[in-house]
Amino acid sequence: MSVVKSNLILLLVAAIWGLAFVAQRVGMEYVGPFTFNGVRFLLGGISLLPLLFIFRDKNQSQAKSFKDALLPGILAGTVLFIAASLQQIGLITTTAGKAAFVTSLYLVLVPIVGMFIGHKTSASTWLGCLLAVVGLYFLCVKDTANIQPGDLWELLGALFWAFHILVIGYFSRRVDVLKLSWFQTITCSLLSLIVAVLTETIALQTLLAAAVPLLYGGVCSVGIAYTLQVVGQRNAPPAAAAIIMSMETVFAVIGGFLLIGETMDLVEILGCALMLSGMLVSQIQDLRTARAQSCQNSC
Repeated sequence: MSVVKSNLILLLVAAIWGLAFVAQRVGMEYVGPFTFNGVRFLLGGISLLPLLFIFRDKNQSQAKSFKDALLPGILAGTVLFIAASLQQIGLITTTAGKAAFVTSLYLVLVPIVGMFIGHKTSASTWLGCLLAVVGLYFLCVKDTANIQPGDLWELLGALFWAFHILVIGYFSRRVDVLKLSWFQTITCSLLSLIVAVLTETIALQTLLAAAVPLLYGGVCSVGIAYTLQVVGQRNAPPAAAAIIMSMETVFAVIGGFLLIGETMDLVEILGCALMLSGMLVSQIQDLRTARAQSCQNSC
């Protein structure tokens, strides 16, 4: 799979995740955040079971394949759970807009952390990061810029989102992607449900009321998108992948506008444009590399 195809897959992931913000916003009217995450990740894991059977490698030992993906999946799922939990804790004392902005700073943290483990980041990617961060600010921060305790929790969460992208980028090249995604999903579901049982009230009536958002969040956002993330990151540099996936904020704003009547002002539109510019600029080096490889193959 080419880098360009991988990037397009990651853009599709961002679109699915962006619309999932709308589903989560509606679903949270009925159930608590840990219940919502626990159930949707469980549904996502169930939705992957047929794919695990259909796309199994008949030439490879299934027991060994599952064993190889077990620990990486548990690690990725644990990091994912921590990131999502820190995000929820931060929302207690900060606004949703600022939380979205600070969380999406993972797109800068990914290349920074990557530098310490030997990843090289091109100048176009750094420029794309800068444009995307400015765009995120215009898109998300509409009220006070004062630092709240929740902002620090969101920043710590952003670090774990960055770790998650790097973990997926590392293991997606080494183990079966479907099994990695499944173990990650089940791990995050179990940890979320444990916290939900301890801190929230779970009732069948409220789960049924949130059925549609839960199904979208489970099957599409988790089952499809998180698996596509693993597939897409096999050939996409982590820093560039972070910028592309941060476009979920843009899709969330557009989805809110189209589906539940949320308005967009000129500043938000400017933010979307800057984020789109950042994503496109970050791909300059990848497009040059793909063109060079194409020329070499045709010559």
